[in-house]
Amino acid sequence: MGQVLYRKYRSKSLSEIIGQEHITKTLEQALKTGRISHAYLFTGPRGVGKTSIARILAHEVNGLKYEDDKPHIDIVEIDAASNRRIDEIRDLRDKVHITPSSAKYKVYIIDEVHMLTKEAFNALLKTLEEPPEHVIFILATTDAHKLPETIISRTQRFSFKPVDKTDVVDHLRSIAKKEKINISDGALGVIADHGEGSFRDSISLLDQLSNSSDKVDEDDVLNLLGIPSQQAINKLIDELQSNSTALSEINSSLNAMYGQGYTAQVIAKALLNELRDQLVDDKLAMPRDKVLNLLKDLIEVEPSADPNTYLAVCLMSVTDNNLSHEVKTPVVKTIDPPVSTQKPTKDETEPLSPASETPKVEKPAGPIDEQNIWPEALNILKKRYNTLYGIVRMATPVFRQGNELDLVFDFAFHQKRVNDSKNKQLLANVLSEVTGENFTIECQLANKPARVVAQEETPLKISSQQANTDLDNISQIFGDAQIID
Repeated sequence: MGQVLYRKYRSKSLSEIIGQEHITKTLEQALKTGRISHAYLFTGPRGVGKTSIARILAHEVNGLKYEDDKPHIDIVEIDAASNRRIDEIRDLRDKVHITPSSAKYKVYIIDEVHMLTKEAFNALLKTLEEPPEHVIFILATTDAHKLPETIISRTQRFSFKPVDKTDVVDHLRSIAKKEKINISDGALGVIADHGEGSFRDSISLLDQLSNSSDKVDEDDVLNLLGIPSQQAINKLIDELQSNSTALSEINSSLNAMYGQGYTAQVIAKALLNELRDQLVDDKLAMPRDKVLNLLKDLIEVEPSADPNTYLAVCLMSVTDNNLSHEVKTPVVKTIDPPVSTQKPTKDETEPLSPASETPKVEKPAGPIDEQNIWPEALNILKKRYNTLYGIVRMATPVFRQGNELDLVFDFAFHQKRVNDSKNKQLLANVLSEVTGENFTIECQLANKPARVVAQEETPLKISSQQANTDLDNISQIFGDAQIID
């Protein structure tokens, strides 16, 4: 059985380490001057060389040649994930007083040290405080924040960083050449991006691709990773920027990617990365604030309860031709009753006409600051009810006297979802938490508020052609829909 590439090409000396020069130079100088610490702490992301440097350092301090397949009796590696209890650390504490069998120092490498229990940390702390002169500890972890400060303070800490993409690509190209793997530079770039600065992850992926085909190109890597092609993502971005794109076109593009096995989370991440790069390079036609809002929304797709619907709503929010207003920072309106120029009689009432101009918006006097209610309520919804937040934020809030709130939606689907008694109660509870008041919530459609419809004798008739068009668009995005008279 052949050796995996990431082990075959593991560095054997500090000079071979790539991307961590700020650490290797310091350790080389310490070895040269003989200033060796009794405890080191290596922190940083996975696959960037923490364990490799720990093993190299353990051999260097003892003047031993490092061979990956030949462990030394005085260099002990402990996996804290499977030896995390206090009994294992007590056993270690008892054995550290035994002198090395042949080397100058007995070196303990404890990997994933953050997995130790509280009691085990306390037992280890005693040893770190008063270590024997012949013992060196090298602790490694990806989660330094989980370590007690008492442990960190008794070590020399070295923070590893993700390896630069250019260094990863160059190293992968060198390995591919030695292994006679025919792979394109574009494919190497995708591998490096997916590795996110981890040599081990990137080399493992190259190893996996080495048997896929005679010539490995970018599409081979994308297919293996389950990532949409650059062409598909660019097509979706073009549709978002076009003023003539219908919702059905965007929905068709999403369905095509779903049909190829791509999930909403993967699509959102690929779209986010490409939009971010194009925004930095100033290649987008969309306004900057709209792109930034979309990027924030795309981040929330993965943790949402319904990623497919959430992604569809995110993309709908940036198509100007399908929305009557841009989704920006919410504008809270407070509407006072219409003021007549003549003194009304006792029986006179003046209902708000649907065709009349928007009444003058003023903030009424009172203990509640309406301008801050809605943004604060949205923040709470986003943290607790992510999917509901994705729909509610599409509404225009209108606060009325008597603690009444109208939510005006552009789409009947959004109105129907929020109008559900459970969702309305959740929203009412959040508003009560923010203001200390109980609100009555009404969900309306734009250009036809529910209260106005109730005052008319004849409801507004929608042409059958328009109704069918709207019904088709909504059904394509959210599934089967029907018009209820």
